[in-house]
Amino acid sequence: MAEGLRERKKRRTRQHLSDVATGLFVERGFDAVTIAEIAEAADVSVNTVYNYFPAKEDLFLDRSRGIVDRLSRYVRGRDTGESAAEAVLRELRIQVEGVSPTVGLIDGYAHFMRVIEGADTLKARLWHIGQEAQLHLEGALREESGADPGDQGPVLVAGQLSWLHSTLMAYIGGEMVAGRRADEVSRDALVLLDDMEDLLGEKVLNYARRAAG
Repeated sequence: MAEGLRERKKRRTRQHLSDVATGLFVERGFDAVTIAEIAEAADVSVNTVYNYFPAKEDLFLDRSRGIVDRLSRYVRGRDTGESAAEAVLRELRIQVEGVSPTVGLIDGYAHFMRVIEGADTLKARLWHIGQEAQLHLEGALREESGADPGDQGPVLVAGQLSWLHSTLMAYIGGEMVAGRRADEVSRDALVLLDDMEDLLGEKVLNYARRAAG
């Protein structure tokens, strides 16, 4: 269905607010910027900002929903004959090899990471996002494997795959902050993915393999 005028206007306003806020956070630091200053810079009221973003952290981490369901989407979309872990590894390798912004391989990501490093509230919000993502993944694994309610398999596998993803993202973020080029980090991140795959046990690597038909 085509996007209506009202929906398009709301989307553009939301993006404008996020862009203005992010620019201020990068320039001055997260804690130093107030909602009132963001509203003034964006030429809107304070209430308008809160209507779109209930908390200041939401302005900076406005794309967190894509992170929350990322791994569970990979699992649900796995190919015939492919396990959950193989699907996650395949998708992450595609993004790393393609130097994709979705895994932080983009100019300017260092500025994003420095803002987070300077704000405890953003670190806490990222931790909560990670926990939510792991719960989403656990739910997907439970459904896709047909595990019984008391089966701890989905919990354990979700923890392993979440570790893989968070370790990759932390590595990329650290290397980008260190001033390395995205293409250089991409090459080393692929090696890191290989090393992490070697550490996963057979039970994890074969979990929730999709049968034909």
